[in-house]
Amino acid sequence: MVHSKRNNKWLGFAVIAFAIAFNLPFSILGATFDYPDILRQLPHEILSSFRNGGAALILTWHAFAWAALLFIPISISLGLTDRNWRCSRPLALSVAITGALSGLAQAIGLWRWVFVVPVIAKLHESGNDEARDTAALMLSVLNSYGGVAVGEHLGQWLLVFFALSLSILQHRQGARFTAGLGVIASMTIAIGTTEGLMIALGQDGTTFALLTVAGFILFTFWLISTGVSLARERTSAC
Repeated sequence: MVHSKRNNKWLGFAVIAFAIAFNLPFSILGATFDYPDILRQLPHEILSSFRNGGAALILTWHAFAWAALLFIPISISLGLTDRNWRCSRPLALSVAITGALSGLAQAIGLWRWVFVVPVIAKLHESGNDEARDTAALMLSVLNSYGGVAVGEHLGQWLLVFFALSLSILQHRQGARFTAGLGVIASMTIAIGTTEGLMIALGQDGTTFALLTVAGFILFTFWLISTGVSLARERTSAC
């Protein structure tokens, strides 16, 4: 694992750019589709709003999924720097593997809005009451599995393991502020991910949903701090 200081500098810039870019489609979806709050609405309302969004909404979801997929090379590069490899090979591999799998799982979950939900939305638009009810049921099942189980629960737990592994490496290398921020962000996301389980148990998951949003905000700042450290070569070897 040979990464020059110049390569680490460019990796730092790439991490900062990713941290900012990943939030752009999320912000657009919040403004145009009331995401993620709309996921707590009735399926009929979700499908109606989705149809109203048209092609622009589908393309925004497509960009969001690609942003998640781009996390794969970012996380692998972050894990397998020469410094991390020297510090702890198991932790370096954990960063690379869990980050890559998290990006894949979240991309799969997000792409349901691009390739599956449009089909369901067309069925819902048919005007037939039976078809509309069938479409609503299909959306509920799809969101429960592709969204909650795969994209959110699996994807976010893998993200937690990624952040914790990298934070431990950062702490060992003397970047204690960045490491602490990573731990707080990952723990907040971990608690927030319990929303899906609470809903499955028939409980209110609103508080957990808010923690997830807070966790990802902290995660963004942690990624930026990580990128700055790499760009400035501020950490030392183990």
